[in-house]
Amino acid sequence: MYGRELPWGVPLSVRLQSGAERLFSTVFDALDFLENEWPVRNGQTYKAAVDSCREALNGRAPASVAREAFVGACIEAGMTPTPVGVFSSSPSRLARL
Repeated sequence: MYGRELPWGVPLSVRLQSGAERLFSTVFDALDFLENEWPVRNGQTYKAAVDSCREALNGRAPASVAREAFVGACIEAGMTPTPVGVFSSSPSRLARL
């Protein structure tokens, strides 16, 4: 088990494929979801997100890298990530997550 949770500066609200919303505020939250609830566990973006989260939790990468990889995996899987407090759904906003 990892010794720290590593909070993100800006939490993410993710609209899941079911339409439900989930809040992710730490690297551990994201890794737990990736490893235990992710809808399709394959693909380079998914693997990069898992690896980045593990690296961050082990102190070998910044939390921001894990967050960016998680955002990419969410987008690839058809889930909409939104920084908490941001309400725009424009494609250019997604590029700045």
